[in-house]
Amino acid sequence: MTQNYVADDIKVLEGLEAVRKRPGMYIGSTSKAGLNHLIFEVVDNAIDEAMAGYCDHVDVIIDKDNIVTVTDNGRGIPIDIHKEKGIPAVEVVMTTLHAGGKFEGKGYKISGGLHGVGVSVVNALADWLKVEVRRDGKYYVQTYYRGVPKNLIGETRSDDTGLRGTIVSFKPDATIFDEVDFSADVIDHRLRELAFLNKGVSIRFRDLRDDEALIDATYRFDGGIISYVEHMNENKEALFTPPIYLKNERDTYEVEIAIQYVNDYYDEQVVSFANNIRTKEGGTHVAGFRTALTRVMNNFARKYELIKDKSDLLTGNDLREGLSSVISVKLRNPQFEGQTKTKLGNSEVKGIVDSMVDEGLSNFVETNPKVAKAIINKALIAQRVREATRKAQELARRKSTLESTTLPGKLADCSDRDPANCEMFLVEGDSAGGSAKQGRDRNYQAILPLRGKVLNVEKARLDKILANEEIRNLITAIGPEAVSGLRETTYDLDADDVASADPQDPALVLAKLRYHKIIIMTDADVDGAHIRTLLLTFFFRHARELIEAGALYIAQPPLYLVKKGSTKRYAYNDKQLEEVLAEINRDNVTIQRYKGLGEMNPDQLWETTMDPSTRTLLQVTLEDGEAADEIFSILMGSKVDPRKEFIERYAKTVRWIDI
Repeated sequence: MTQNYVADDIKVLEGLEAVRKRPGMYIGSTSKAGLNHLIFEVVDNAIDEAMAGYCDHVDVIIDKDNIVTVTDNGRGIPIDIHKEKGIPAVEVVMTTLHAGGKFEGKGYKISGGLHGVGVSVVNALADWLKVEVRRDGKYYVQTYYRGVPKNLIGETRSDDTGLRGTIVSFKPDATIFDEVDFSADVIDHRLRELAFLNKGVSIRFRDLRDDEALIDATYRFDGGIISYVEHMNENKEALFTPPIYLKNERDTYEVEIAIQYVNDYYDEQVVSFANNIRTKEGGTHVAGFRTALTRVMNNFARKYELIKDKSDLLTGNDLREGLSSVISVKLRNPQFEGQTKTKLGNSEVKGIVDSMVDEGLSNFVETNPKVAKAIINKALIAQRVREATRKAQELARRKSTLESTTLPGKLADCSDRDPANCEMFLVEGDSAGGSAKQGRDRNYQAILPLRGKVLNVEKARLDKILANEEIRNLITAIGPEAVSGLRETTYDLDADDVASADPQDPALVLAKLRYHKIIIMTDADVDGAHIRTLLLTFFFRHARELIEAGALYIAQPPLYLVKKGSTKRYAYNDKQLEEVLAEINRDNVTIQRYKGLGEMNPDQLWETTMDPSTRTLLQVTLEDGEAADEIFSILMGSKVDPRKEFIERYAKTVRWIDI
């Protein structure tokens, strides 16, 4: 290592060069999530035009070779010469970080893209980008190669079409991203979300990459966020209809909230936005809403003697059981925590939302007492369950259950005591558990057999979940403090505490786990897939931070063993079986189909599924919590018709199922 460290060693990255050198600083990562983010940055600029009142149509196309085109009918990016830069304003916007018409509030009063790096970052990370502007009866075009202009914007022609707006086309740079195949489902969800948030704006999405599976959808919701909440609950039984809708404006702040409760559903689903930007980690607007909701409903309950004593006051958790809500705030100068904009940090917003919700919701419950009483009665049931659960937990502590350090009797633990080195396999049944215990590496691999099909937590209250032996064993083995959805402390937190608590850092979540890899290993058949889905439902509903920390995996055991002479090949599904048979010739072939993991010899299970050097693990990730919630509600909820429709729809299109 050289001891010299001089001025020449300091590297200065100019302009978009810094983006290409460290793209993760600007779009989060170079994974598929970062790739999709490129489209969102361009679309957000078009939506800013809509929020300013100049645009009512946005068109998004993903064409062959993953070329994206975003068109809006807004004012068009200015093309006159920028006084400081001496180049057209559109070129400044496309090539300069922290440049835009949003900082001083002159071009836009309200905007999500206040960092001013969005579209310039897209330009920097694109193999090529073309911007077309129609304004003032003229047409302008400029192209870029990896952020560098290839021609002058001055190449213009008259445009008598009467159209106006901006068209941005680009192709992502394959040398930057891990892959350049956009996720149609994720993009479609975001565009539909924007249509909900901006009523009266039409957003069309077309995916033209696959001739056999073309997508052409247009979204326009005149009901706005009321339609959004109704969409969230379309597969659930609403406690009342229509949703409660609150809207108010104060100075430069606008607050919109839609509220609806559902029966037989015990999770809280609050989706929040600031200037159309999804704040996945909440923030001060969510804190203000939760505080006001708890106070207003308790005041109503005491006024009408639905609760008798101050000690019987409903907690925030009681009142948020079964709650679905969309919170949308618009403000002049939002302060997001980080470029990825996942949490709103404006301190003044908490008080503003609190007072607006207090006023609006108080007026609503006084004029709609039946709805208010239905909410209170639902919360009182949740309160009784919470209290019963607390007493049961206190009793259970004396018997060494959840809070005990005593591990489940069926758990075959590993010898290594460093959680970072350890992994636990959740296997289906004692037979599979026996093979796994014999085949594992005892130093760092633990085995927990689960009996039968675990409880479907989508349909169960907290007390029933904690009474289930298999769930209790699972919680104890994982580490009770990591299962936030079932911690008693979660149900003792006040609304303010819950709202203001920092989101779980992955490192903090992992620190609470006894194993940093939790691997679901079920049979490669339909029953195994069902058990896997039940376990995923549990983790999603009650240990979501564990998924977000990257600690949950799915093992991939083979379905077939193909032997021909001394040749031995494994196939993981019917499609692979056909491929293997085609490769080795079908003559004199022996095919063994595993009915379950218990039929595999320990050495076979180790070789195919447990050996880190040869196995394949799928890491469970959560790209979109709302979309996942919708799927779990359909597949695991109490309504039969949505599940039937889902199966009928996809059974016709799926040829091979990898299980």
